[in-house]
Amino acid sequence: MAEYTELRELFEQNSDGEKAESMVAYMRNLFLFYGLPTPKRRAVYREFLKEAKKKKIIDWDLLDRCYEDEHREFQYFVVDYLSAMQNFLTFADVLRIKKYVKTKQWWDTIDGLSGIVGDIAFVDERISELMLGWSTDEDFWVRRIAIIHQLHRRDKTNTQLLAEIIVNNLGSTEFFINKAIGWSLRDYSKTNPEWVRSFLAAHGDEMDNLSIREASKYL
Repeated sequence: MAEYTELRELFEQNSDGEKAESMVAYMRNLFLFYGLPTPKRRAVYREFLKEAKKKKIIDWDLLDRCYEDEHREFQYFVVDYLSAMQNFLTFADVLRIKKYVKTKQWWDTIDGLSGIVGDIAFVDERISELMLGWSTDEDFWVRRIAIIHQLHRRDKTNTQLLAEIIVNNLGSTEFFINKAIGWSLRDYSKTNPEWVRSFLAAHGDEMDNLSIREASKYL
């Protein structure tokens, strides 16, 4: 696959061994890195994304090959590619994206993919029902996406859906779930602090202290 090979060569040419070591350590030795900081990494494939948008067709074969690569920069490329191609994504593509959600899981790619999945809701309301289903998935990373998929929607937030998804995850002992609950409420508190106060009053006894602390940051 020519595009994958070219991208790999560019990553290798711009690699930084010292930075790679620190990135590996920061990510708890879960992944290998070329050592490219975000601005430099995105500069490497800026032209790739420009050409992709001109074609208006998502190259899933390329994305699958990139996501299989052991270097984390390739998974970041997939997330940035999908973000750049957001206007061409449909509800049917969520199953393909879920394959990435279930692979090489950690907060960095999960949080990137959550916004991509969430934005499909602006063109297909079936995402809301799907996210409600994901909120009870046995995989807590899938549940995390459901919890935070409405981040930054402000007055377009579906508060009923947000409340149902959070309630489905109350009582969890998983750090990344409780952090996500607090994060989603904190974000919405910038738009509607009274709604968040009411939610905390109604469910505070069932919530983890981390969630309450995060949710209350701007109240």
